[in-house]
Amino acid sequence: MELKNYTEDNNIIEEIIEGSIAEELEIEVGDILLSINDTPVKDIIDYKYLISDEFIEVSIEKKNGEIWQYEIEKDYDEDLGIIFTNPLIDRAKSCRNKCIFCFIDQLPPNMRKTLYFKDDDSRLSFLQGNFITLTNMSDEEVQRIIDYKLTPINVSVHTTNPDLRIKMLSNKNAGKIYDILKRFSDANLEINCQIVLVPGVNDGDELNRTLNDLSKLHPSIKSIAMVPVGVTKYRERLERITPYSKETANELLNLVFKKQEEFMNTLGTRFVFPSDEFFALTGTTLPEYEEYEGFPQLENGVGLMRLFEEEVVKELSKIKAPIYKEKKYIIATGTLAYNFMCKIIELICKKIEGLELKVVPIVNKFFGETITVSGLITGRDLVEQLKEFSNYDKIIIPRSMLKRDEEVFLDDLTLGEVSKFLNMEVIPSKVEGKSIIDIIKK
Repeated sequence: MELKNYTEDNNIIEEIIEGSIAEELEIEVGDILLSINDTPVKDIIDYKYLISDEFIEVSIEKKNGEIWQYEIEKDYDEDLGIIFTNPLIDRAKSCRNKCIFCFIDQLPPNMRKTLYFKDDDSRLSFLQGNFITLTNMSDEEVQRIIDYKLTPINVSVHTTNPDLRIKMLSNKNAGKIYDILKRFSDANLEINCQIVLVPGVNDGDELNRTLNDLSKLHPSIKSIAMVPVGVTKYRERLERITPYSKETANELLNLVFKKQEEFMNTLGTRFVFPSDEFFALTGTTLPEYEEYEGFPQLENGVGLMRLFEEEVVKELSKIKAPIYKEKKYIIATGTLAYNFMCKIIELICKKIEGLELKVVPIVNKFFGETITVSGLITGRDLVEQLKEFSNYDKIIIPRSMLKRDEEVFLDDLTLGEVSKFLNMEVIPSKVEGKSIIDIIKK
């Protein structure tokens, strides 16, 4: 067998899935994937595409430098069971835009470095559901998405007005968005769109234009989520932006309701969905469960509240015999969801006697009081605002306050440290009805 010198740039295998093809072939952790069907593997998209056939030839470099060739018969699209050290294999691509609404540009200094990384990578859109602007891609990369049929792909549109989009994203390539979306549509790719709305900039008539343009690409464009711009207290030297008020948010919702009715008549779908923030800000009743049409944009906070309430009601309906639990729990949330969570605890306390639940809205001192969502609450704000509740048994927080894969808050305080400072157990709950009911019933 041929020997090959080890290089750090190769595709190192970090884990082998138990019971997989790779385990059966004795491919091992530390081995290096060289090629599939004699084609070098540039990244995870190449890998997913190249292994889709029923017969493939795989070249692996073993830890001792030997090159092993495997001829593999498998089901179409069956994975080999290989996990790489870096799931993108090469580094994620950083965003080169300078969007007027960029949240990362509004972060305070001295936070962990990963929080300042702006990703705009089509592979992350495909793998993790991230939204990309398509401004930082070459024509070759656009064609690669089409050729590999990467779908669904999630795109941050914001506006289809070329001049306005160039201004909003501060990128001369930003005006090409509709042409690229049209290419994706012609290739029958599934697309979900996102619009970050800035009052007086891309709402009103501009939003009406954008929605009309995007509707012409339905059904390839499956849904559009609309979220309000987030404005922190760290906007020095940045363009002045006024966040949505109750009045301007109401105007926005009225426009969207009219468009939803129009799209139901012409497309058979509501097509565009405002995030929960608009409903909480205005006090408008949430749409019914069915009106979310399968919740295609949960990652943008579209329908999370309605789905959560439905799940809580479902879990509570499973409690047939009376439950008595003499416990006192704090439910910590962002100020935006305060009224909603008060409604939720009323439902829970009707089913579980003896229980005391208190919702505490955490004011965001770290980023500024204009930031009202739970996912941006820091450990320090929790500690400072919950220390007076020492007579409670436990604190329940939404899991979204923590880093995706670690029990760490945005300000780098750990869950354990916050619990220690408060001298009380802090329990993260998934934003799912079953999760919070299970925690309370324990």
